[in-house]
Amino acid sequence: MEENNNKREEWGTKFGLVLALAGNAIGLGNFLRFPVQAAGNGGGAFMIPYFISLILLGIPLMWVELAIGRFGGNRGHGSMPGMFYSMWGNRWSKYIGILGIFIPLVITVYYTYIESWTLAFSFFSLTGKYFGAESRESMGAFLRGFQGVESNGYFSSLTPAIIFFLITISINIYIISKGVSKGIERLANIAMPMLFVMAIAIAIRVLTFGAPDPSHPENNPIAGLGFIWNPDFSQLTNGTVWLAASGQIFFTLSLGMGAIATYASYMKKEDDVATTGIATAGANEFAEVILGGTIAIPAAVAFFGIAGAQEIAKGGAFNLGFQSLPVIFQKIPFGQFFGFIWFLLLFFAALTSSVAMAQPAMAFLQEEFRIPKERAAVIVGLILFICCIPVIFFLKHGFLDELDYWAGTFGLVFCALFEVIIFAWIFRMDRGWEELNRGATTAIPKIFFYIIKYITPMFLFIILVTWFYQNAIDVLFMKNIASSDKLYVWGARVMMAVIFIGLTFLVRKSWRMKKGL
Repeated sequence: MEENNNKREEWGTKFGLVLALAGNAIGLGNFLRFPVQAAGNGGGAFMIPYFISLILLGIPLMWVELAIGRFGGNRGHGSMPGMFYSMWGNRWSKYIGILGIFIPLVITVYYTYIESWTLAFSFFSLTGKYFGAESRESMGAFLRGFQGVESNGYFSSLTPAIIFFLITISINIYIISKGVSKGIERLANIAMPMLFVMAIAIAIRVLTFGAPDPSHPENNPIAGLGFIWNPDFSQLTNGTVWLAASGQIFFTLSLGMGAIATYASYMKKEDDVATTGIATAGANEFAEVILGGTIAIPAAVAFFGIAGAQEIAKGGAFNLGFQSLPVIFQKIPFGQFFGFIWFLLLFFAALTSSVAMAQPAMAFLQEEFRIPKERAAVIVGLILFICCIPVIFFLKHGFLDELDYWAGTFGLVFCALFEVIIFAWIFRMDRGWEELNRGATTAIPKIFFYIIKYITPMFLFIILVTWFYQNAIDVLFMKNIASSDKLYVWGARVMMAVIFIGLTFLVRKSWRMKKGL
């Protein structure tokens, strides 16, 4: 296998690495998507398939991606085309590895825009901009006006949304331009402790709400916790619940997109993959299950009752985070402050994820074409800016949803299946097992040898086939898309195709350059 002796960046400390990986994993899904999924899929019973998926899918894939990344990084590769080639040696492996750049790049296009909403709403909370919109319906109008979905008394143009997007993308570009140690790790060292402090403060405040309406003492945070965690074991026979649980594990750990592997590529040869993977998963689960499960839904139950919380949960994560909670902040003392730190918490969670997803493209440009990190950051930033323009202006026509389905949902499982097949079957599991345990302070239990080789790929295959049968065919043929929106959906597909073809061209060019052709 090929070696590269050029000096690459490294993490400054092991603690910084764990914080950066945790920042990659901990995102909007922990605080918005998870409570909605748990409440809508059996409550406490949902946690049974959730933790089974964590053991059979989440942690094994975390280890696999870390091992692939460390192996490739020690051979000079920080992106999946080079990582897959270093493990397989087949030129076509480079083209399969394009998925590890394409998927996070496409996700970052729209994720950065959503991230800018959290920054904007943090500002709106601090200034009291949305105070006066005291119902979920009026907050929905406020959000739609900000997004440009409709013109109303709150916003008459997209200008505020564009301003906050430009601020957000500039912050992202600045951080990735500083590199791994001075940019991403420094961000993680600051943002992650602040995130946990803010989340704990908000969770404590929610638990002290009591019964806001004395005439309805049953509406309180404890009842909200019961709404999430009281188990409905009848749901365990529902295959949709198992798919929802495994899907949540994918989203929450940021698996199948190449960002974890890229972060791991900056590890030293003997750095501990096993412990790092467990520490990352543990930090993520604490943020998601303990903190994420204690804030949004219990607050909604306290102020809107069980029936209202059920309606909110059916409306999805954005309904919960951007419509319901701002109404609550208007009803409590120091609501502007708590709204400010809630949305700032979401912004930090999103920011640490977006810079991680931009890093595979950064590593590819830096290592394959010797482009300095400052210039590479500008190139990546321009790509994100140009591609996000149609997301901003065609949001109401399903442009973002199309990108999110193929890259942010289906694509993650597709890429992860290739990862585990290449690692366990082409690189071979005996070599992979040795790689996983290199430098480990505690050996990984032998049972995971067989889980990674047999159960994880089968689990992924079942998810992929089921999702394709249940959803992807309808999405592919736009069965539920209004005729007036189909042109915009095709536009999203064309944009993804252009990005993939462009990356294919660059991979081919880097291959020919190295071969002297």
